[in-house]
Amino acid sequence: MTLSAVKILVVDDEPPIRRLLRVGLATQDYAVSEAANGKAAEEMVKIEQPDLILLDLGLPDIPGHDLLRGWRDEGLTLPIVILSSRTDEAGIVKALELGADDYVTKPFGVNELVARIRVALRHRLQQQGEKPLFQTGGLSVDLVKRIVKVDGREVKLSPKEYDILRILVQHAGKVLTHQFLLKQVWGSSADVQYLRVYVRQLRQKIEASPDQPQYITTETGVGYRLREADI
Repeated sequence: MTLSAVKILVVDDEPPIRRLLRVGLATQDYAVSEAANGKAAEEMVKIEQPDLILLDLGLPDIPGHDLLRGWRDEGLTLPIVILSSRTDEAGIVKALELGADDYVTKPFGVNELVARIRVALRHRLQQQGEKPLFQTGGLSVDLVKRIVKVDGREVKLSPKEYDILRILVQHAGKVLTHQFLLKQVWGSSADVQYLRVYVRQLRQKIEASPDQPQYITTETGVGYRLREADI
């Protein structure tokens, strides 16, 4: 599993289901955390900050619908995919109306679930005005699969390098200040030298000439700018 894997929170009270998802999704390079009830799920969302939630509707303490409603009312925009029994059509419809992105019915295959996860992530990016695949010159970044390529060759990035590039992609063409990038990547106003070191390493991996970068340019005393996407 890569360190920069998409983080998925599984909320289900059945240990066999959680075990199936933990093992199956790990083989697809997803990072999986688990919650056995609604209360734990609420805490995990705050702590783990997942990229996507797999939510069982039939939890023992807080109904899945109530969790979903609460998260959407709070402005949580990450994709939520419902896990439901095959006969609970009304529950599925209600969940979708409350803001769920998709659903799978039990029993389900891991391949089917992975396909739904990828679709949900892609749709959410599109809804936020981002394109899942970013391309500028020979640089391409797949924001769903987290694959970076330069001239068709896949480039392996560290988690921090990828996070910096992802944020730059999301704001391509715009100057991002050092403090903005530090807060987004490190969660606080860390030493700007950390940022410079990682940007230098990133350039060494994606730039033909790191000292004369084509893609990530320096705005002296301000921050960095990623070249705009090709039209």
